[in-house]
Amino acid sequence: MGWFTPDIKTMDDLFVHQLRDIYYAENQITKALRQMIAKATDQQLKAGFEKHLQETKVQIDRLEQVFKLHGVDIGGVSCPAIDGILTEANEIVGEVADKAVLDAALIAAAQAVEHYEISRYGTPIAWAKELGRNDCAILLAKNLDEEKATDQKLTTMAEGRVNRRAA
Repeated sequence: MGWFTPDIKTMDDLFVHQLRDIYYAENQITKALRQMIAKATDQQLKAGFEKHLQETKVQIDRLEQVFKLHGVDIGGVSCPAIDGILTEANEIVGEVADKAVLDAALIAAAQAVEHYEISRYGTPIAWAKELGRNDCAILLAKNLDEEKATDQKLTTMAEGRVNRRAA
């Protein structure tokens, strides 16, 4: 499905497409988080990634609830944006030999992912409300709140000690 294709004709179609996009992204992110957990050397960072992996699984469950509430099949669509962000993160992290710098790079990569997710949840929340689907909007808003909280925790960790150690 490309920009302005006949597959998207209504706001409802657009809403479902956005759900499929973020569903795909969340599933890709679970794979990436497992790799990030394995590479992190800072124990607090590792624990934070483990916690966010569990949150992401719950977020996927919420997305599946939204699909069901909205009466559409659960499924994702390929998302070149998240694929690109994860590919870039993997390339940068793969080039870092110094463990302290590696942890800083992992935080930067994780924040790029979080910022993408934050940008992708806001729109379907607004669309769900316009479509009279406050039940869906509430579930999506929970995911958005968790993404914002994770981003803040990563910032605190980076500014608190990880970046200093890397420098």
